[in-house]
Amino acid sequence: MKGPDGAAYVAAFVQAQNTKTHMTITGLSDAQGHYRLEDLPAGDYRVQARATGYRSEAKDGVSLAADQNASFDFTLQSSRVRWNELSIYQAGKLWPEAKAKTTLFTNCFICHGFQTRMASVTRDEDGWRDAVHYMRDAMYFSLNFRVNDTDAKELTAYLTSLFGPDSVLPKSPAEMPAYKGTVRRMSSDAMNIAYVEYDMPGTSRMPFSAAPDKNGYVWIPNFGVANKISRLDPKTGEMVDYPVPNMGTAAVHSAVAAPDGSVWLTEQGSNKIARWDPATQKITEFQDAYLPGKEGSMRGGSKHTLRFDPEGNVWASGDPLSRFDPESHKFQDFWQTNTTYSLSPDRDGNFWFTAQYTNEIGKADWKTMKITQWKAPTPKAYVRRIEVDTEGMVWFTEFDAGKITRFDPKTESFKEYALPGPEPTPYGIGFDADHNIWYSSYNMDTLGRLDPKTGKVTEYPFPHSENTIREFFHDSQGRMWYGSPSNNKVGYFYLTDGSKSARAGN
Repeated sequence: MKGPDGAAYVAAFVQAQNTKTHMTITGLSDAQGHYRLEDLPAGDYRVQARATGYRSEAKDGVSLAADQNASFDFTLQSSRVRWNELSIYQAGKLWPEAKAKTTLFTNCFICHGFQTRMASVTRDEDGWRDAVHYMRDAMYFSLNFRVNDTDAKELTAYLTSLFGPDSVLPKSPAEMPAYKGTVRRMSSDAMNIAYVEYDMPGTSRMPFSAAPDKNGYVWIPNFGVANKISRLDPKTGEMVDYPVPNMGTAAVHSAVAAPDGSVWLTEQGSNKIARWDPATQKITEFQDAYLPGKEGSMRGGSKHTLRFDPEGNVWASGDPLSRFDPESHKFQDFWQTNTTYSLSPDRDGNFWFTAQYTNEIGKADWKTMKITQWKAPTPKAYVRRIEVDTEGMVWFTEFDAGKITRFDPKTESFKEYALPGPEPTPYGIGFDADHNIWYSSYNMDTLGRLDPKTGKVTEYPFPHSENTIREFFHDSQGRMWYGSPSNNKVGYFYLTDGSKSARAGN
């Protein structure tokens, strides 16, 4: 891999897409300009290299037989830096200040960023007004109390000024003096990562996660208005959709296979739990009750992340934490927890959860139903995802504080690990075979790996802007799966250095 000057180029993404399965394997060029894409299945590929501000000509019709090796040299040519290549962090530094900017960052960017849905299109004022109204209607359960009519008018005007026919922004952010100060470089040891991704079968699916089952399939919740879950066969790339009966926005937030082969899912938009039957391949929904006077609103009831207790009951975070009995079809709601977001069981079957608005973590005893909560050590940290490791330690992300925090249930003590970068914004977390903690940075479009023994953090480039990764799941091969909602892809990553945790799994 060479740059325009003929010298070796480091940190270019090299991608090979299988033209039949739409599986894409991505690697990075190292300090010598070398790259390696391993274990590509036989088939026809399109191979290309790129970096922010650089492009190369793609090589089409590349045919590979089983166990065949092929080598290609690329020379990158300078290209215009595009607004949709930037991170949320960079946009925050470069966009003009306005009240509507704050509305975007605090409300709209909860589910997605600006790159794929704003910076990738040009609309006039009427077009942006329609887009804002569409989002308010589609996501009514969430935006009905976040974005009022005045906010909508301000958003329309602001988005038109940014991405309308007469944009106040330069054609390229690189033309702005402040741009260079927002560009970050990864270390040389961060080039040893590879990604394998699959395109979703339809547009704008918003795949919130990718959870493998015992048979090797991967289950995907399609958030928003798609009203489907999808099943991926990683071997063939085939995806099958299964629609939910719900009319209106279901906003499927979570889909996880149970030990009996059924798949349970949550519908944030309709406050429902649902079950996919492996025999009939149909989905049955179960409606939880809303708070009186708050029907149809997230504050009146919603379902987020789900997991199972040892007796097969379905627990879901949301508004509020809830437990569903599959035999009686009855819900037990724990309104004392208020709004909860993430959920993770420990070795004893108890559930640990985060309550982001009260800045707390909590434990629900699955037998006694007793709820215990603790304040996060940093005020206004905005706690997000939570996971329990094999030793019983509880780990969670402090999104606004830029930290990953360990809680010891025995001593009830916290230990915080500060993460690098101006806006680390850790979201999803997971553990590898060496007990390192991986996290996704929502605002900076990177992955990170924390070694809890030394406190060292290594940041890795992600092959897309707007990664918005929310969860990591492991399969039987130890691969760490994720959904990239805004990019309409699911996939897994692994390290290429031959280390014990190269496949990033337990």
